[in-house]
Amino acid sequence: MKLLGLHHVSILTGKAERNFQFYTKILGLRLVKKTVNQDNTESYHLFYGDAKGSPGTEITFFDIPGLGHTYPGVGSISSTSLRVKDTNALHYWEERFKRFGIQHGKIEKRNHRDSLAFQDFEGTKLILVADNGEAGVRPGIPWDKSDVSAENAIIGLGPVTLTVAVPDKTVKVLTEVMGFNQVGTYPSLEGDFPAIQVFETGEGGSGAEVHIEPRPDLPRERAGRGSVHHVAFRVPNEEEYEYWVQRIAASGLINSGKVERYYFKALYFREPNHILFELSTDTPGFDVDEPVETLGERLALPPFLESRRADIEAKLRPLDLDSK
Repeated sequence: MKLLGLHHVSILTGKAERNFQFYTKILGLRLVKKTVNQDNTESYHLFYGDAKGSPGTEITFFDIPGLGHTYPGVGSISSTSLRVKDTNALHYWEERFKRFGIQHGKIEKRNHRDSLAFQDFEGTKLILVADNGEAGVRPGIPWDKSDVSAENAIIGLGPVTLTVAVPDKTVKVLTEVMGFNQVGTYPSLEGDFPAIQVFETGEGGSGAEVHIEPRPDLPRERAGRGSVHHVAFRVPNEEEYEYWVQRIAASGLINSGKVERYYFKALYFREPNHILFELSTDTPGFDVDEPVETLGERLALPPFLESRRADIEAKLRPLDLDSK
């Protein structure tokens, strides 16, 4: 059984309102679920994605007001990629970033793909990558209620980069436990450092890759606003989820056991370089409690929290999002 690719990436924000403006108004993503952090219901959890909130398109944020700076280093998910249709779209985004004053680099090759690095207002390191007809995990469905056209829209998650001090330990988990295959390497764009290793799963392609960046020269990351909390990988259904629960347990990796998130079932574990991985089911999806047409327009709570709605809403800070 193979993991299908990336499911979602979860990041920390200190300012949910500005976060919403950036990811919906500038990047043109859809807010597909406004809910709470189920492990701390006094904090919002915002999910952005394609028109239907498809697995493999979701970038999510935990809202923690007053969160401090991130100090980059190893043991981190140091960049998150977002897919676009082709290189023409990258040129569109280059001009759009200039217009909005978004910090960005230049269009350049990463692992044979044209790419454009940029940062959000909290320093989250993001990279647009061009599909250019490449086979692999299917793209998502562009959100048509944005001023970004379908031709230029973000259509899913691309590779995540793991920056580690000792890559062999992470590689062993990816290949021997999670079933990834190494498919290549490419030079570091940060200087004279070891090559970045590329691993893929499932149908491969941009939406199914993990890149390992060896950086033994760096200290351990100190997480703050803009840092990535975890990366989740796609499990197609509950039957295969049961297989992965048993496989991770048998591997000896310390893990969470089964976790019911209602929108998907989850399993969490840390690989040896301390990066948090999650396995998440594609099913049932974000439309299990809201129509696709109105996703993200109200505070959604899973049934096991619904009875506490009044108390949860009373403790949440007011959040004024124009999600229409």
